[in-house]
Amino acid sequence: MAGGYDDRDGVIWMDGKLVDWRSANVHILTHGLHYASAVFEGERCYNGKIFESRKHSERLRYSGDQLDMPIPYTVDEIEAAKYAVLKANNLTDAYVRVVCWRGAGEDMGVASARNPVRMAVAAWEWGAYYGDAKMKGAKLDISKWKRPSPETIPCFAKASGLYMICTMSKHAAEAKGCSDAMMFDYRGYVAEATGANMFFVKDGEVHTPKPDCFLNGITRQTVVGMLKDRQITVHERHIMPEELESFEQCWLTGTAAEVTPVGSIGDYNFEVGAITRDIAESYEKLVRA
Repeated sequence: MAGGYDDRDGVIWMDGKLVDWRSANVHILTHGLHYASAVFEGERCYNGKIFESRKHSERLRYSGDQLDMPIPYTVDEIEAAKYAVLKANNLTDAYVRVVCWRGAGEDMGVASARNPVRMAVAAWEWGAYYGDAKMKGAKLDISKWKRPSPETIPCFAKASGLYMICTMSKHAAEAKGCSDAMMFDYRGYVAEATGANMFFVKDGEVHTPKPDCFLNGITRQTVVGMLKDRQITVHERHIMPEELESFEQCWLTGTAAEVTPVGSIGDYNFEVGAITRDIAESYEKLVRA
């Protein structure tokens, strides 16, 4: 598949039916476009099976509830829509994007309770999120933006509006020749990358930021389980910036990122060591099992 994301062959599921890709449009006064009343999921399909598909569908509905935007489809209906899109586009290895938003309706102010909640599902072939960084280790900048306090946002929802500072952070990182940016949280602790969770290794043990103000990713949870199965000690805790210098290895996890080694964060360097390589290779086998 080539070209802009608005100009491709194929079909997209919208509000219960499959429509031509180029016709999958919304009105300019769609509430989600103006006020970020939207939630989404990113998923990967391997060999015809979406990894942890139901967990993603369940989280989508949870996110909608967190934004006071109840999604009018059950988990089973969301599951059926995803697989219908894959079948219609003849895809067995693909990235799947499900998005729900407040559409155009009677409301065009901040409030939007009278506007319909709509849903769409698209899928396309998508390779490694960080390109060859999966082999060499990604280069990360350090963002000036911080993950906000849970008192200010629904931080456990996968909501579109929460990614605004991620987009700005990633743009700044790319301008410096980096793949991504690491973000601190509102207290100054190490938090996450712009769209992926983080893991560090020191003396054979793994340390990962405690997800108390950002998304506890489904891939993150999978990797924590893999580490514990290997009897590797995992510390889920607050990590101070000055600790970065003492860590030997680092990697990112996410549906798009999968397991991607990190070679550097700002002035801090990391090796692509044995634990990182083992988890990356084992995760690849797990999702294709």
